[in-house]
Amino acid sequence: MSEKMWGGRFHEAAAASLEEYTQSESFDRALFREDIAGSKAHAAMLGACGVIAPEEAATLIRGLDQVLAEIESGAFQWRRELEDVHMNVERRLTEIVGPVGGKLHTARSRNDQVALDFRLHVAARLEAWRGELARLVAVLAGRAEEHRDTLLPGCTHMQPAPPVSLAQHLLAYAQMFRRDHERLADCLKRVRVSPLGAAALAGTTYAIDPAKVAASVGFPATFANSMDAVSDRDFAIEAVFCGSLVMLHLSRLCEELIYWANPNFGYVRLPDAYSTGSSIMPQKKNPDVCELMRGKTGRVYGALTSLLTLMKGLPLTYNRDMQEDKEPFFDADRTVRASVSIMADMLGVLEFLPANMRRALDRGFLNATELADYLAAKGLPFREAHHAAGAAVALAESRGVRLEDLSLEDLRGFSDLVAADVFAVLRPEAAVARRNMSGGTGPEPVTAQLAMLRTWLASLS
Repeated sequence: MSEKMWGGRFHEAAAASLEEYTQSESFDRALFREDIAGSKAHAAMLGACGVIAPEEAATLIRGLDQVLAEIESGAFQWRRELEDVHMNVERRLTEIVGPVGGKLHTARSRNDQVALDFRLHVAARLEAWRGELARLVAVLAGRAEEHRDTLLPGCTHMQPAPPVSLAQHLLAYAQMFRRDHERLADCLKRVRVSPLGAAALAGTTYAIDPAKVAASVGFPATFANSMDAVSDRDFAIEAVFCGSLVMLHLSRLCEELIYWANPNFGYVRLPDAYSTGSSIMPQKKNPDVCELMRGKTGRVYGALTSLLTLMKGLPLTYNRDMQEDKEPFFDADRTVRASVSIMADMLGVLEFLPANMRRALDRGFLNATELADYLAAKGLPFREAHHAAGAAVALAESRGVRLEDLSLEDLRGFSDLVAADVFAVLRPEAAVARRNMSGGTGPEPVTAQLAMLRTWLASLS
């Protein structure tokens, strides 16, 4: 008898090279929990619908529990010639329970079976990502709370811009990762759709209850179209797209930390546990974790490109090309979850250096916008105010002094609207405090942002 479930049609064994080339057991064994959970739900449904006897369903479920225990204990013998996780589980089940094991596959195909397994796996992994993202947001919010009064230069075009609080800067990243968390929640709505019952492509002639299987595995919805159910991999593509955005946001944060750790900035001191040294330069403390994370972003983008390319030319319905859908997701999953977790751990112990940030405020004429706004508030049209402030910057630059080091007489040379109160406006603390509109860097909006994040985090528990 052929080892293959489909072997009745064939008279010759598959070539050894083909066996190795086409097998997926070496990587899809990672789906064994999902495969057994889906099979137990399927067996219970078959028994409830009268497709098989209730006692047969109970026997199958007990046997599947034994298979699960063997795999988890390491006693299970995986067999490459059985091609995949599904046939390895089913063959061992049949060895345990006898011929009734052959009834497990009634009213289903490997096409809808693997689709369910993969959806269950993706759903579980996305929930794990969400947990790590929530932790990262909590860490960012906590560090922001510590540094509400720490000021540093803002930047546009990587050039000095009006000062901001470090809290505001960190909360910007908290908002990115909160969006990532919410995006994953939305993605999960489309992942958690059970395809079981679609069979190979056209549905089944058995009177089964797909909704019962869906409910058993915790999915709120079932497929609307059997052909789409077995050929859809949008859920995996969307999941990796969401992971790509997570990595994009991490990479942006890494880029800033790499700059900030450079002594020319000196805004942060890297923890020893998240740094490496140089093989030749004893003084070096390299931000290798951030650099690797920035590099691994491309790895996740590659997984997304692989999945998009895999699916772009496939006719309906299932094609064997789709065996290649799992490894890109597995790799993206490992990278995304580890990256988010490590970033949360690192940020929790990262040392910020407020004194160096404060000194940086004295360079680059960050308060030029304050002077322009001051003049505009006194009635000068903003374009004229902008020009006057720019001229004042040019004068200060030519003298090698700060804008606030110019005399009142100097500043009045650009506009007679300037009065002695201008110097209070030019202070960095005033620049931050005056930006108290919703979402700004002032104390009140920062307090509101922190309160919103605390409320959001509490709603997740």
